[in-house]
Amino acid sequence: MEAVFAVVVGIFFTAAIYLMLSRYSIRIMLGIAILGNAVNLLLFTAGRVTPEVPPIIQKGAATLDLAAANPLPQALILTAIVISFSFLAFLLVLTYRAYQALKTDNTGEMRLAEPEERPLPPLGY
Repeated sequence: MEAVFAVVVGIFFTAAIYLMLSRYSIRIMLGIAILGNAVNLLLFTAGRVTPEVPPIIQKGAATLDLAAANPLPQALILTAIVISFSFLAFLLVLTYRAYQALKTDNTGEMRLAEPEERPLPPLGY
């Protein structure tokens, strides 16, 4: 089961990086949202998907009904969900205000603070 989650995490990270390298701010925001979900799934996978016996219980005890999930990754994921949602809401407002002011969501055209007679910087390929 962990192998399936590892592949899904890899696909999420790939899609997130691809979207974040775009020129359009909406795609960048979608990439950041997918990146947050990929990190949450990575934390979930790293915290053991199958329940096990907690380490404070001795191995010789009756351990049939004592299997439990690890609570630490669950707490980290819950915190990461709240933080990523608030960050995404902030980016949504920031992108909307930039679109209202500049009438474009293309980051290449958002050069209001730079003089127009100045040439574009080299791409560095």
